[in-house]
Amino acid sequence: MNTAYLARVTFGYPAIDNHAHPLLSAVNRNAIPFEGLISEANPGQGLLEDAPNTLACFRATGQLSRLYRLSVEPTWEAVKAARGTVDYHQLCVRCMEPTRIQCILMDDGLGGVKELAEGYKWHDSYTYSPTKRIVRVEVLAESILLPIVETMIASGSIDSLTYATRFIELVEDAIQAAAADPEVVAFKSIACYRTGLDIAITTYTEEIERALMVIVLRYEMTRKLRLADKAVNDMIVLTTLRIAGRCGKPVQFHTGLGDNDITLKLASPSHMQSIIKAFPDTNFVLLHSSYPYTREAGYLTANYPNVYLDFGEVFPFLSAEGQRNVVRQVLELAPTNKILWSTDGHWWPESYYLGTVQAREVLYDVLSASVKAQEMTEAQAIGVVKRALFDNANKLYNLGLEPHIPSSAFEG
Repeated sequence: MNTAYLARVTFGYPAIDNHAHPLLSAVNRNAIPFEGLISEANPGQGLLEDAPNTLACFRATGQLSRLYRLSVEPTWEAVKAARGTVDYHQLCVRCMEPTRIQCILMDDGLGGVKELAEGYKWHDSYTYSPTKRIVRVEVLAESILLPIVETMIASGSIDSLTYATRFIELVEDAIQAAAADPEVVAFKSIACYRTGLDIAITTYTEEIERALMVIVLRYEMTRKLRLADKAVNDMIVLTTLRIAGRCGKPVQFHTGLGDNDITLKLASPSHMQSIIKAFPDTNFVLLHSSYPYTREAGYLTANYPNVYLDFGEVFPFLSAEGQRNVVRQVLELAPTNKILWSTDGHWWPESYYLGTVQAREVLYDVLSASVKAQEMTEAQAIGVVKRALFDNANKLYNLGLEPHIPSSAFEG
């Protein structure tokens, strides 16, 4: 059965990248090991050195070799050498133009962004529609808590209950202000990294007070502030869910795939069933395909009207067959009007390129196989593509965009 028009739409239709991060600035383009492009492993532990030996890297090496027009045998070292010879702006153009990303929704709270990366509006140079912000709530809360902790230490105060109450109030005010900002289209929680997705549906000021004393003591010893205390983290998430539901802003959650800072068994979105039920007016977005818990995420998406599933980040971290399996699992149960695509692009423009090119390839592979097996029509498959790449995100985040389709989009 001919699927030529499905191919043209899959590879040519504009996309809304519903979750990504900023690119490094030109001066910092080599500040982070490039192997992070194809591995979530933390630098400095020897694991990044293993990344070039994965099937994911072999595939990325070939694709980037073609992007850079290399005439030599495609190797990871040749790819790294080639990108270093290209002007940074031209490198961004070369990577971004083929993606047909129309709009990026950007979490600019990733660690290191302020020091190393460009601001979110800078990315408008490479998209047709303006970039919008996603507010990472734990980072927002840390910026509020730091001066409180420093004041407690400087004053020698033991009135931790007053400080805890004040912290809760300031977090609520800050999230409310972010929700009212038209540049902010969503919130994002990294509770998965900090204390896990088994988030309590109630918290108590007394628990936060006790946690605050621990935070103060830890800060006195390390001079580092990182919220990883369950009562505090749960309070931040619950406050966000309450306000977001009232204001119509979705809340994204990191689920599944990540580095070894995650407790894997607490990264399954199945732990979130209680809070999903408790906040029926708040839209939840389960990020990163929830890999390796994709089926659990699909189950939640199918059974709760306020749950959406993002099938990003597996591009380019998994092998091609692994990616196809993930997309098949997403489509096993999840309604196709509730799936969203993202690159999780970060630091390097190649992350946007690979995250898009591979996603389009895999989406076509899976859907065209279903069409050829007469499990769906080509028209139905095309509808899935348009919803997954653009329409669902446009509606969920209230972007009000029209798909920008250049005359050249469906050529070839």
